[in-house]
This record gives sequence, C-alpha cells and structure tokens, in this order.
Amino acid sequence: MHALANPTRFLRFARPATTWLLLIGLVLTVAGMIAGLTLTPPDYLQGETVRILYIHVPAAWLGMAGWGGIAAASVSQLVWRHPLAAVAGRATAPAGATFAAICLITGSIWGRPTRGTWWEWDGRLTSMLVLFFLYLGYIALASAERERGGEGRIAALYGLVGAINLPIIHYSVLWWRTLHQGESIGLTGSTIDSSILWPLPLTMVGFTSLFGAAVLMRTRAELAETKVEARMRRMGAE
Repeated sequence: MHALANPTRFLRFARPATTWLLLIGLVLTVAGMIAGLTLTPPDYLQGETVRILYIHVPAAWLGMAGWGGIAAASVSQLVWRHPLAAVAGRATAPAGATFAAICLITGSIWGRPTRGTWWEWDGRLTSMLVLFFLYLGYIALASAERERGGEGRIAALYGLVGAINLPIIHYSVLWWRTLHQGESIGLTGSTIDSSILWPLPLTMVGFTSLFGAAVLMRTRAELAETKVEARMRRMGAE
C-alpha cells in the first residue's frame, strides 16, 4: 500500500481501475439481476419475494465491508501514517452508508411478507441500523475535522471503535433469539438451493465492483479538490 502513497502514482492506477471496475460492475450487476428475475424459480416458501436476496445480500456484505475498509484505513493512518489513509476513509464512508441503507430498506421489504412486519428490534436489524448511524457520524466527523485542517486522527479513532459493531452484526443471529433467519450462506456451503443461488455471485461481484469504482472516484475527486485548494493558497500568497 505504501507504493500508492504518492498521489501521482495512485492516480495513474486509479484512473483506469475506476473505468474497469465501473464497466465490470455494470455488466455483472445487470446480468445477475436479469438472471435472478427471469431465470430462477420462486422459492417454495417465500415465493417471488426471495428474489430480493440478489440485492439484499450484496448490500449487507458491502455495508459491513465498507466499515472494514474504514477500519483498515484508520490503522494505516494511526500506525503507518499513510498519507492517503484519511482520504480513503472519507471516500469509503458514503458508499458504505448507501449500501447499509439499501440493506435496511430491502430487508424491511423482504421481512413484511416473510416475517409479517416491516421492522423488528432484533439483534441483526438493530445492529445494522447502528452501523448506518455510525456511517453518518463518521461522515460528519471527518468532514468537520477536514474543514478545521486536522489530520483526521479523531475520525480514525472513531473508525476503529465503530468496528466493534461488525462482529455483533455477524453473530447476532447466533447470540440472540431473533425473527431474522440464521446464516444461509457460509464458507462450507449454503442452505439455499443452487437453482436460486447461482445468480447471486454475479450481483455480489457486480455490486462490489461498483462499490470500488465509487470509492476510487471519490478519492480522485478529493485529491483534485486538495490540489486546487493548494494552488489557490499559493496564488493568494503571491
């Protein structure tokens, strides 16, 4: 990662990577959505509502992975003082918050016909809602710290503390009795039939690629803004 510490070197990598991730993400996401809506059978219990999983599962994964990225950027900033770590954290937060919100919305839509309620204050739903609010707090804190000319260390500490919520989200269905179903997909297999499951990897990779493209675009935009601000300060000093 230190090889990308130089903004010029990072931008040489980020420009083509953004384009490729965007194209790959769009193709795979559209393909996975079409396949999930037209080529898979309805579930024998949930019927057509099972098709929400092609959006809900990637959104849940990226909502959590986004904060994992913030935590990694926070460690890079606090331990190794990586010059782009604070920028990476600020760029990741809006994308992570967006997918956390999509996860909550699609989960509520999915829960209404399957669990009989739009919302339940169980462990999984509540901890995911906490994650969304953590994102909002991080965005506000990082923005305020940047406006004051800070290095982003307070936001980095906040990012590390907020990471405590990730294992709570993951294990909540095991720790507490809840309306939310248990883990359906794991490292050793899945309880979902393959005839329904096969489009999910397409949307998983597709949404993840779009997430990466969004983060790179925001990082590039912030670096460009910083460059303009530095130029304006030099012009004002002359």
